[in-house]
Amino acid sequence: MEAVDHANEDDPLKRLEDRAETGTAQSSTELKKNYNPVLSLSKLTHWRTAVFFFSLFLCLTIVFAFSFIIPCPVRPQYLSTWNRTYNDAATYDFLAIQDSNRDKVRDILFIVRASEGTQNNTCTAEGLPSPCLFMMAVDGTDGTTLWEHPLKPEFHWAQCGLESETGRNWDCLLSHSDQITAIDKYTGDVRWQQLWPSGSVLSVPDLDGDKVHDLALVAPGPTQTSLVFLCGKSGLQIGSAVVLNSSETGAHLLHSTKDGSYYVLLQKDTGLYGLALWRIAAQAKVGSKARLKKDEHWESKANATSGLVPVYESDSVRYVQRMENIDEPSSLLLVTGDEVVMVGDNLQILWRFQNSTVISKPSFGHFNKDNNLDVVLEEDAGNSTKREIILDGETGKVLWEVHLLDTPNSPRPDTVHTINSFSVFMFWGILRRPETNSSVQLTTDSHSYMLLPLHPNVLLESTSVLDHIITFKATLLERGRHASYILLTGPEVNGAEGTVVLRKRKVKQDVPNSSVRCTDTGEFKEADNVKEDFNRLRFSEE
Repeated sequence: MEAVDHANEDDPLKRLEDRAETGTAQSSTELKKNYNPVLSLSKLTHWRTAVFFFSLFLCLTIVFAFSFIIPCPVRPQYLSTWNRTYNDAATYDFLAIQDSNRDKVRDILFIVRASEGTQNNTCTAEGLPSPCLFMMAVDGTDGTTLWEHPLKPEFHWAQCGLESETGRNWDCLLSHSDQITAIDKYTGDVRWQQLWPSGSVLSVPDLDGDKVHDLALVAPGPTQTSLVFLCGKSGLQIGSAVVLNSSETGAHLLHSTKDGSYYVLLQKDTGLYGLALWRIAAQAKVGSKARLKKDEHWESKANATSGLVPVYESDSVRYVQRMENIDEPSSLLLVTGDEVVMVGDNLQILWRFQNSTVISKPSFGHFNKDNNLDVVLEEDAGNSTKREIILDGETGKVLWEVHLLDTPNSPRPDTVHTINSFSVFMFWGILRRPETNSSVQLTTDSHSYMLLPLHPNVLLESTSVLDHIITFKATLLERGRHASYILLTGPEVNGAEGTVVLRKRKVKQDVPNSSVRCTDTGEFKEADNVKEDFNRLRFSEE
């Protein structure tokens, strides 16, 4: 020990070298000795406090902005029921449900024929013969008139809902007198007007390259049926007219296959046939078919001369409707004189239901929970009685049926969909129990019935409607809620003048005052439970 200490004292240079070598270690040791954990924690706490108060200030600023500066959206307040009466007027079988004032509540568009409107508009002031047509938009919340537009009589047909994802600046198309008129549903303004005889209209893809969907007007005649394409933006004709065949055809429908190919379905006296849209477009204007697809399967079955594809051959096709089912997304429902047929996208017969007495156009709804639309039919059962039938959309089997007295004031059935994968079905007539004498004398009034698939043996019967019903529609006026039905009533003679009434009534409003009726001979003793299930329903779009 003495030798070591002595060496350190006698050799200071060596001592300096040793310190240089251990300088880093000594510095680290000195830092550890000088570290103050209390002081470091104090600095970190200050930063955390500053961040907390800044976040609190930012949150309070946002709350203040949304509470006082940015107004909260106010949901429109609506009446559960309202009536609009039009005296000395006539009306037609047309109702359209569209949002015409952008308040997220759909409104009602319909047509009356009268000498003057409800907003001091007259036919003579517009240079039109009196009485003339008035297309009106009525607010779905309270029934007030949003707009009305006078048009030249006579009325042939109208179609709305043509604006969605098409690029058009109008939504409704009317055929009246010798004209076709395109109307903006928000203002009632005429976007364009063209001379064209009465016929049917089809909304087709863009053919002229202006990024706006176009129209195909089909005019059947005694010797030939012609088709003309019109520009969706201006109404001007695209190319030349195309002669489809040499005989008159009935209703028409534009059908899209699962491959995205379009076919015009022609209802002839020998059956239903499809003609490819690309074939028609190529005849109308050179180069217009370039934007259209071909379906190889359908084209393999086309006639080599005419290009017609036989969809279903029958001498009595009455109704043709497109169905969007889960299993068959591009299937067609046909009603003929002796059967109801479902045709798949590959033109195969999916199922048949033998029936020769269908008295109205079929409706669709969900009775079971397979996510496929089921078919609602009205069949003439004889002795002034009709049979309401619900067919399984997948198999064609009968899921439910009931007999009603077929009163003259009974519109076709309709449905409202719910979030529970089934629909509420609405029928019109008078319920006839199985033991009731079939020779019951008919009355001119008509009851409405609601069917909930949870209680298949029970119907909710509401009060009768004494006025003559022109048309009826059940729908949702708001997204996911506000389930209502619209009634348009008027004179019994088509086109005759009288009192026209437009009514809106909330579906659930009829439940408390409705009677619970059994469809069989038994008695149902749990009426309150049925009504409670109706009141708990939540509705949805299809």
